[in-house]
Amino acid sequence: MSSRIIATAAKAPDQVITNDDLAKIVDTSDEWIVQRTGIHSRHISNGENTSVFVIDVAKQLIEKASVNAEDIDLIIVASVTPDYGTPSLACMVQKEIHAINAVAFDITAACTGFIFALNTADMYIRSGMYKNAIVIGGETLSKIVDWSDRSTCVLFGDGAGGAYIEASEQGGIVSRKIGSDGSLYDILTEGYSECTNPFSIVKEQRIHPKYYVSMDGREVFKFATKKVISSIQELLDKEGLTGDDIRYIVPHQANIRIVEVISKKLKIPMDKFYINMESYGNTSSASVPIALNELNEKGLIERGDKIVLAGFGGGMTWGVMIVEW
Repeated sequence: MSSRIIATAAKAPDQVITNDDLAKIVDTSDEWIVQRTGIHSRHISNGENTSVFVIDVAKQLIEKASVNAEDIDLIIVASVTPDYGTPSLACMVQKEIHAINAVAFDITAACTGFIFALNTADMYIRSGMYKNAIVIGGETLSKIVDWSDRSTCVLFGDGAGGAYIEASEQGGIVSRKIGSDGSLYDILTEGYSECTNPFSIVKEQRIHPKYYVSMDGREVFKFATKKVISSIQELLDKEGLTGDDIRYIVPHQANIRIVEVISKKLKIPMDKFYINMESYGNTSSASVPIALNELNEKGLIERGDKIVLAGFGGGMTWGVMIVEW
């Protein structure tokens, strides 16, 4: 028994911010951004918070999968930018779609979040505890970006994507490799808050500088290429597959240069990597499911095709899956 993806969905803000728009508020240019990242534009919230996008995705999934909300067993949302510390985004989704019988909780694994969440849901289904799940990755990264820092503000976008999965004896998640390396936690951080209280020696600060995204780009690049390359190769070897057996690889949409290195080292042509970062930027946990939904909606994958989902992110975390569609 495995977990087969039955439906996919995505939602991004209507507001699109181009590189030229960013050049008006920070010292950068379209050419500078495109050469270094491959990003041309990104969707940025006009005030909507993360719950707006993930709830929209959940409603789409129920409709596309033709299932009743009361029959949903599990809801998992991956995010580093929830509306609240508590309640979870998953519980907010549960309320809005009336999934009264579901268990709902969030996962935090940064840009690998969707893959971690999908893996968790799959384990519940394989155990026989649940028969189906809604899995979503959603972010409003624009609220944690320092818009005066040109090294980071050009990278990120907002949105959500997800999948409805259910138990199946055919297809589904064939193999997976996920991991964490906490020794590198400080090369990519966001959301730091001081411990302030009436008895603390720490002076109160409304927004600590470390609240915003802070990243050592060079070290993240090295980590991402190393872990994704080795994990994809390990899974291909384990399953007796080669790049020729894979229809598409859906990587985390962080930087086109990272994908190019992965393609070169694995000797898998770039046209097998599905890329949409030029229009979305890095949407963290929403990145892989937004791209997966595009791939699905364009009819580029068929039942029986094998695809690879690959992510990496803060923690540091990484995850790769071979999925039979």
